[in-house]
Amino acid sequence: MSLITLNVDVCSQKMTVLNNSHTIKKYLISTGKNGVGELFGSEQTPCGLHIIRAKIGANCPANTVFVGRRPTGEFFSPELREKFPDRDWILTRIFWLSGLEVSKNRLGNVDTMRRFIYIHGTPDDVVLGVPGSRGCIRMNNNDIIELFEQVPVGTRIMINNND
Repeated sequence: MSLITLNVDVCSQKMTVLNNSHTIKKYLISTGKNGVGELFGSEQTPCGLHIIRAKIGANCPANTVFVGRRPTGEFFSPELREKFPDRDWILTRIFWLSGLEVSKNRLGNVDTMRRFIYIHGTPDDVVLGVPGSRGCIRMNNNDIIELFEQVPVGTRIMINNND
């Protein structure tokens, strides 16, 4: 039986997909521009053990825009970015994360799920490989579509910041 897990390495800005502890794929990502941390309102990427609590966006076209985890009916374009310059672009697919470590990333003012921390698609011109998000983990749209098909709800994710 295969056991898929994900490992997010904040230092290298890469996410590794593991099958029974064997690397099967690596993806370039972007984590929080404010670094790592778990506090509500910090816009930092939370560390520790998490699970995918929900998968959102199955069968949506690439570049589908989400607000509040719901498709808006819009598709990302430079013109849309110009119209909404301050929008945090959450595109294509969403993995909604939930922390598993009480007092570290679950419950209280450190709860990953209540902070709305996701793995999600981002505009194609957004630079990956460097921190830049508002705490979420950004991925290339084609990569998140590929990953979405491989991992079920309940998949474990370890987010590490090993300097």
